[in-house]
Amino acid sequence: MAASLDELRERLAEINDLGRARALLAWDERTQMPSAGIEPRAEQLATLTRIRHEMLVSDELGRLIDAAAAEVDSMPYDSDEASLTRVARRGWEKARRVPADLRAEITRVSSLAEHAWEQARAESDFAAFLPHLARNVELRRRYADCFAGFEGFEHEYDPLLDDFEPGMTTAEISTVLGDLRDGIVPLLAAIAQSGVTVDASSLYGGFPLESQEALARELIADLPIQADAWRLDATVHPFAAAISPADLRITTRFDPDYLGTAVWSVLHEAGHAMYENGVPRPLWRSPLASPSSLGFHESQSRLWENWVGRGRPYLEHVTPRLRELFPDRLGAADVETIYRAANKVEPSLIRVEADQVTYNLHIILRFELELDIFGGRVELRELPDAWNARMRDYLGIEVPDDAHGVLQDVHWAGGVFGYFPTYALGNVIAGQLWQRVASELPGLDDGIRRGELAGLRDWLRENLHRHGNKFMPKELIERVIRGPLDVQPYVGQLRALAADIYGI
Repeated sequence: MAASLDELRERLAEINDLGRARALLAWDERTQMPSAGIEPRAEQLATLTRIRHEMLVSDELGRLIDAAAAEVDSMPYDSDEASLTRVARRGWEKARRVPADLRAEITRVSSLAEHAWEQARAESDFAAFLPHLARNVELRRRYADCFAGFEGFEHEYDPLLDDFEPGMTTAEISTVLGDLRDGIVPLLAAIAQSGVTVDASSLYGGFPLESQEALARELIADLPIQADAWRLDATVHPFAAAISPADLRITTRFDPDYLGTAVWSVLHEAGHAMYENGVPRPLWRSPLASPSSLGFHESQSRLWENWVGRGRPYLEHVTPRLRELFPDRLGAADVETIYRAANKVEPSLIRVEADQVTYNLHIILRFELELDIFGGRVELRELPDAWNARMRDYLGIEVPDDAHGVLQDVHWAGGVFGYFPTYALGNVIAGQLWQRVASELPGLDDGIRRGELAGLRDWLRENLHRHGNKFMPKELIERVIRGPLDVQPYVGQLRALAADIYGI
């Protein structure tokens, strides 16, 4: 009888419950909480974080992991039992490096900083946000210092990256992003030289917010996601949170002058939710209940947003409804017009609204700035100028103000350093997944055209979602993609898209 394993499961379930409760408080903070609750909520989040961390780093948990590992020693590597002890041990070893008070302070300060960021962004005032950013960076430096000598960490950025992409090093992600840059920059130049003009005006203009919200809810309801497991709310910066695999909080924002956010941002966040919803019930309330990494998580959101949502088949499916909801703007628009508008390639200011080609340059810019911050090569007060210079160099556009520049993303306000590279990594993984999906699902486009999306969902569940967090990302890539990480399928798909629209 595996007594230690059962006790370990129960202890890890309690730790998981505290983490999910913290996620619920954070979701409420960003969507429903009255503004007067900012400081008390920061303390509540910090308290939950401290209690959870103290449970996670306890000597008793370490002894349970050792005893359970001995009980499952003869079980297959990919069994739920062996995976649980393996993943729990790595989490315990990492957590033991970090004092509970530091972990709680990171949570408290980042909660306050997010609200300061909202006001600073609204007023385009980087100077007002700077003290909060400085405190976040200071705490993250202290956090990274906790991992001096930790196996596999050689760069000061490695501990930050590992929190989101376990096992990947700064050197490895630099190579991936470098290969992406080398594939994208000449493609962007060729598009600019093609002389082809794409009219995207159909997506801009007056789109009533009530109709946009109705559309967003219909798009999610039309996806193969558990009908009673999600809700949609408005927020400043879109995100998805899983309070459990059956309690999915999707958020977005609506712009009365741009329809794209109500379509593709919603599909993006719903892609995250479907991944969480696909984790098998036996893994719930355990460290295995979450996806393997943010790179894999982003592969799902980007796949549904771009490979599905911006494709002709899907747009053929939804265009009749777009015409009905927005007759003044889209009543006479055909599928080809919307398809070309949805896939127009043009350097732009805002990452979340960027096209598929230039999006990765936005990520590279942020990654390089994070390396400079933690490498001591840029002063925080110089970040707006450094940001603007890179936007000029990479995308050839001028940044009019901080709200459209260094203040546009919530990540640094939330103390989330090391996250940005996973967006580009998600694109790469999605490209490799789509290559395999297209070869194994005959009639995929026809099914999407008819709004039959369950087949794609089922393929993703069988090949990816069901594994949860049982494997390190590099192991999962080999299992799901049947080969190593490779940027070429993704770059090739971007070239094919550009050839279709720009004739290059």
